[in-house]
Amino acid sequence: MDAQGTLTPAGKLRLALDLFESGVALMRQNLRRERPSASESEIEAALVAWLRTRPGAEHGDAVGRLRPVREAGN
Repeated sequence: MDAQGTLTPAGKLRLALDLFESGVALMRQNLRRERPSASESEIEAALVAWLRTRPGAEHGDAVGRLRPVREAGN
């Protein structure tokens, strides 16, 4: 925060990233509740699918050209 108590650009970015991480954690919990017998890899696959197809953000949250998403480990 700056001297006036407002968030700096770095603080705003940190807050946005923290909120994103919290949302992912909540969705992971939700998926575990919905699928109690699912393996960790199945939960992770469902989470990745949700991140890629969220209603209203099918092509991401930002304006710009689309870029392919690389799979983990590639």
